Amino acid sequence: MEREIIKTLDGSTTIHLKEWDECYHSKHGAIQEAKHVFIKNGLNLFVDKPVSILEIGFGTGLNAFITFLESEQKNQKIDYVGVEAYPVNAEEVLAMNYVTELDALEFDNIFEKMHKCEWNVKNEICAQFSLTKRKQFFDEIDDFEIFDLIYFDAFGFRVQPELWSTEIFRKMYNSLKPNGVLVTYAARGVVKRSMIEVGFTVEKLAGPPGKREMFRAFKNV
Repeated sequence: MEREIIKTLDGSTTIHLKEWDECYHSKHGAIQEAKHVFIKNGLNLFVDKPVSILEIGFGTGLNAFITFLESEQKNQKIDYVGVEAYPVNAEEVLAMNYVTELDALEFDNIFEKMHKCEWNVKNEICAQFSLTKRKQFFDEIDDFEIFDLIYFDAFGFRVQPELWSTEIFRKMYNSLKPNGVLVTYAARGVVKRSMIEVGFTVEKLAGPPGKREMFRAFKNV
């Protein structure tokens, strides 16, 4: 599948898959979307305590890097697991401008370390941030009550509806600890129905720039 690096409206880059006309991040702003969906409406619910995070779609590492920057700012311990079936290649990673756009040049080595570190093992990125990159298909996930928070950042329903199925969301529900949270940029009715079917309580929130709404789901048990 042909891929190209494009710049989104907030100046940050993403990968565009031409055959699907699908991007790894919002064309309206990759960084803005990540901060709004995953930090503001996800991570910020967990204050002054360690957090274990599962990311569905590690991709370019943007969400992981922004989460690392938040952990530095808040002095928060984070255990981060990113699942990716098709890892981004080194050339594409080097084309991402996240470090400069986030004004995080002092952590350039951290972004590089995240992509160079070994897959399928737990890597200590720094004293308070660990990263496990799992090369795995989403339907192979079988964790049970491990995570406080899930960043659900799969490709859109339009191009990969199977990633938004009841079966996948049941795996997400099982992966979360009691009272865990899942956040996603998605806001389709069919996605909400799948979430509710497996036990989630779902709320609709204002979406990031260019998108009217998004979902946040709670495992209330």
